Amino acid sequence: MTDAMVSIRNVSKSFGSFSAVDNVSFDIRPNEFFALLGPSGCGKTTLLRMIAGLETTTEGEIFIDGEEMSTVPPNRRPVNMVFQSYAVFPHMSVEDNVAYGLRVAGHPRNEIAPLVAEALDMVQLPGLAKRKPDQLSGGQRQRVALARALVKRPKVLLLDEPLSALDAKLREHMQLELAHLQQRVGITFIIVTHDQDEALSMADRVAVMESGKIRQIDEPGTMYENPTNRFVADFIGRVNLLDANVTSAPGSDVVVAIDGIGDVPVPKASSAAGQVCVAVRPEKIAVSKAEPAESAIRARGRISDWAYYGDVSTMYVQIGGTRLSVLIQNETRETMNSLDIGDDVWVTWSPTDTLILDT
Repeated sequence: MTDAMVSIRNVSKSFGSFSAVDNVSFDIRPNEFFALLGPSGCGKTTLLRMIAGLETTTEGEIFIDGEEMSTVPPNRRPVNMVFQSYAVFPHMSVEDNVAYGLRVAGHPRNEIAPLVAEALDMVQLPGLAKRKPDQLSGGQRQRVALARALVKRPKVLLLDEPLSALDAKLREHMQLELAHLQQRVGITFIIVTHDQDEALSMADRVAVMESGKIRQIDEPGTMYENPTNRFVADFIGRVNLLDANVTSAPGSDVVVAIDGIGDVPVPKASSAAGQVCVAVRPEKIAVSKAEPAESAIRARGRISDWAYYGDVSTMYVQIGGTRLSVLIQNETRETMNSLDIGDDVWVTWSPTDTLILDT
């Protein structure tokens, strides 16, 4: 615990017979940007609210900077929170919104203005102090909420889906701004989100939750390329999940039989046996009309469907009883004209891009 800013120890939270958080334990490091990621109802917001003191634990302990928090009320904890709705006061100016917490805490009046100015500089709003919230864009209101949370210099900043109300382009821009802000202020950030792109682009580490439990904690790249179970692989990014049967395990490989594709060698990551789940990301698969000269994994199928997204397209290839999605980068204007629904094609990918997953 001495090396952690936040320590969660065997924490559970029940609402009647419903277990929202189920025996969760992990540490969050000082100055880390940490993401709690998962679908609605998985327990991530409940866990964040317990760190803030807005919910009590049914079991377990929460430590912040080495101090156990069970008897510490929310207003005494070294945390601050930014809510999904921002909760800025519409009748107050930007500077009054940011100063509000300092005034309530009885901060010396002569020190408030410099601290407010510093906080507005942090979030790049130095010239908007006199404006009211209805004179600001969505992104600017979000930054006001951040400034108000940061002005008291908490040890931990809690962010409850802070970007969900923004449009797609602004959300992407604010993801980068939040990551840069966290690096500048050097405060531990904990963000709750259901948006995988948000978590992967901003966080140093990500915890994926399902049904109140932590399914995996890892750095974004490790979690994407090496998910430890079927749920995480399916929730993070796009993936082909294929039912298969282990037929042999020669040397360092496991050979699995996939319907329509046949025997596929997969690097041995565990003592896999019997029926297994095989995963391969769509962007790892290549497709061509001509038969490939060499490939460890290859199969012939027919394009059954096509979804166009502008910069990329998703092609669906039917191979016997197996349907594969393939990500096509639209690198040129001609990409869309080279293949069409109904075409016979070959799909290929590397054994090293194939995973056997726990269920």
